[in-house]
Amino acid sequence: MIKINEAVIVEGKYDKIKLSSVFDAVIIVTNGFGIFRDRETLELIRFYAERTGIIILTDSDSAGRKIRGYIKSAVKNGNIKNVYIPDIFGKEKRKEKPSAEGKLGVEGININLILDAFEKAGITASERDDTPDIDKAVLYELGLSGKPDSRNKRLELQKSLGLPSLMSASSLIEVLNTMMTREELEKKLAELREDKNVI
Repeated sequence: MIKINEAVIVEGKYDKIKLSSVFDAVIIVTNGFGIFRDRETLELIRFYAERTGIIILTDSDSAGRKIRGYIKSAVKNGNIKNVYIPDIFGKEKRKEKPSAEGKLGVEGININLILDAFEKAGITASERDDTPDIDKAVLYELGLSGKPDSRNKRLELQKSLGLPSLMSASSLIEVLNTMMTREELEKKLAELREDKNVI
């Protein structure tokens, strides 16, 4: 697996599945034009742009260009890198017919071409060798999910870390793993309990 520090922004879940087979990275899906109405995902993208930087990898058609342009204009601060896949005409296996412009999207492109595109953009594997140790079970154990007051605890934690309030538990797990270890999370929650007597 190739470790990438930045969060990678893609259009669809099949793009994410494709990249997940080679990249150890946070991969955020825009759901195509859904990003235009999805405040939570946009807030998450903004957070990662400032925290780790983001890599935008959309399809090479006009829809992909529109989504890329929207994200670039919506993210005012932080680091944005662009990776462009080549124009290759054809049809994805799972689709009945080609896209409107007849080009393959990220999911249909050979993974070696995607790796080449990352290299051309100057993006290389990170030296990070830490293994994420915060998962759903940890959130439950620490009272951040599955309990009556879990939502309030998550909101208090998110606020203290400068994270957007509109985040699902799954998104929070991904973010926390880029920021801290389980031990550091436990310490942070203990501090919040002491300081505010909330958690």
